[in-house]
Amino acid sequence: MKEWKEAGTNRQRVGWQVMKQTNTDCKMVDEQMADLLLDAHAVPAKVQAHVAECGDCQAELAKLAATMQLLDTWEAPEPSPYFLTRLDARMREERQAAPAGWLARGVARLRASIAYGSALHVRPLAAMALTAVLLLGGGAYLGVTDWMQSPQTDKNAAVVHDLQTLDSNAQVLDQMETLSSNSNPSGD
Repeated sequence: MKEWKEAGTNRQRVGWQVMKQTNTDCKMVDEQMADLLLDAHAVPAKVQAHVAECGDCQAELAKLAATMQLLDTWEAPEPSPYFLTRLDARMREERQAAPAGWLARGVARLRASIAYGSALHVRPLAAMALTAVLLLGGGAYLGVTDWMQSPQTDKNAAVVHDLQTLDSNAQVLDQMETLSSNSNPSGD
């Protein structure tokens, strides 16, 4: 009895491993199914071998091939020759249709002037106004953030400036050298 249970458990374990391996292989093949259909020589041999052994992958490949054949036979319908004429007429009717209330008419008139254009060309003016607001707002933000920061001063800046001045002025260095040599005549 115990041997049967162990054999059953081993079979389940082996079956689970085979199923897991098959699912992994099928996912790999699923990614390359279109390549397998269009150019079988470009697909790795491992994928071709899996498709030859796996019935599910063969069925999927057959379905994909049938779909491709249907798409090859399909022809796009010709557009109606009067489509643009009817569209223009419908757009004209919609623009000329009067809304019910005075508020709706005002909103519709405003929307039409923005959408279809007006004599004032509102869109470029709105773009320029938005640009000006953004520039002013950004400049104000930068000015406020610069104003709020305390100036950082380097304590060694004065020393560095003095050293640069001394290096650039050779006459001062010569005078200091003569003074130091006169004050110490013994050379110590």
